[in-house]
This record gives sequence, C-alpha cells and structure tokens, in this order.
Amino acid sequence: MSISLPATNGLIVFSDLDGTLLYHETYDWSPAQPALSALAKGGHCLVLASSKTAAEIDPLRTATGFSHCPAIVENGAGILPAGASAVEGEDHAAVMEAVRGLPERLRKHFSGFSNWSTEEIARRTGLKPEDAANAGKRQFSEPGTWSGSAAEMREFCGMLQSKGVVAQQGGRFLTLSLGASKADRMLEIVNAARLADATVKSVALGDAPNDIAMIEAADISFIIANPSHGGIGKLAGESGGRIQRTVDAGPKGWNTAVLSVINKLAN
Repeated sequence: MSISLPATNGLIVFSDLDGTLLYHETYDWSPAQPALSALAKGGHCLVLASSKTAAEIDPLRTATGFSHCPAIVENGAGILPAGASAVEGEDHAAVMEAVRGLPERLRKHFSGFSNWSTEEIARRTGLKPEDAANAGKRQFSEPGTWSGSAAEMREFCGMLQSKGVVAQQGGRFLTLSLGASKADRMLEIVNAARLADATVKSVALGDAPNDIAMIEAADISFIIANPSHGGIGKLAGESGGRIQRTVDAGPKGWNTAVLSVINKLAN
C-alpha cells in the first residue's frame, strides 16, 4: 500500500484511542485539546491507532483536526488513508472461517461482535447506537470476550495461530486478526515519512497490552494510566526514560505527555 503523508514538522504521534486519547468509559477527549491544538499549530502529524473500524475512526479523526493524516484501524489490520472515509478489506471473513473451524469446546467460549446485535455492542461498549453500528462494520478483525479458563484461552489462541490468526488483548476485548499489528503499521508510516525527512521522530501512546509493541518500537513513548484494567507491566525502555508513564488517566495524561514532547522539541 502506498502511504500518503502530509509534510510534518518533526513529530508523528501514534495514539491509541480507548483509555488513551479517550476516557475509557465516556469516550471524551476534550482534556487533550490543548495538546491537539499544539500539534496542529506546530505542523506535526497525529496518527490514530486503534482496534476501532474505519467507520468509527474517520469522524473522530476529522473532529480532532487530523483528517489529512493516515490512521491505523482494527488493531493494525489496516490503514485508513489520509482524506479517505473508507478502506477496502476482506480479512474479516477469513478470520471468522478460522474460528468456525475450531472445536466447539473452545469456540463456545469466544463471543464476538459478529455474534452481537447493534444494541448488544452498544451495551457492552457504552457507545451510542449509531457509533455501535459503525463498530460492527468489521473489515479486518473480530473483537470479542472470552469466558473460558486461561488454559483454554491459550489453546484457543494457539490453534488460531496455526491457521494464521493472531489474538491481541486490548483494554476491553480480545481481538482476532490475520496478524499485522499497530507497531507494524507505525513502522510503515514512519519509514515512508523518513524518505522525505530522516529526522522525523515517532511518539507512541497507549494503555493496554495490545499497545506494547508500538510503545516499544517508537522513539519516545508514554504508557497512559488506566485504572479500569490491569494496564501494562514494567517495560525495558522505562529504565532509560525512553518510555514514561503518566500520572493522570486518559486524555488528561495524554495532554500532559504530548505537550512535554512538543515543548522539549521547541527548546
């Protein structure tokens, strides 16, 4: 895929959404507005990176003022190009076929968006009905919940992996896809940007296990506090300060973290 990028003035910020730029329960991002404005004023690029679908991310990308930047959708399974409202993808059918091929004793413990009505998606996520409908428009991946034991989950994931399907645990859901991660897509975008400007730095922010690879691969990273789940354990990059943790949760912590990077770059 050819990646179209705007000229960026030094930073490409890659941000998870739920629990990071958005509060986990309310989906509010207003406390991050000062940092979003500073990113835009400084000519930097914001790449939203989430398990959300293209249909969900496109309006949010527009509302935050970064529709001219690409976005990473469905946990890295696809890239929504800059300026586009949709992306082509048929991986979801292959993922569901792999799930249907598993033994019933394991399959019965996974319940995903494809099993749920729009009303059920709204109930489980706290989304408004129209947003829940967009969340159900899966093209690449299948988020869901697991009701079995940890041992059964390991067997479930192992059998899927033998079929080329990878399971990633996020803040809310276990998401199944054909394997590309947020980190893979981040590196694609950064490498494309560095063809024009080798000095571009990547910044990553996330709160859940499915953000770890992205956090570890970026030049500068922040683990956003999220008291609603177990979060992320100690990472090697924290000892040298390349990876930092915020005190405040969600967009308030995000705002402080991003402003600190922008101010450091300016000085």
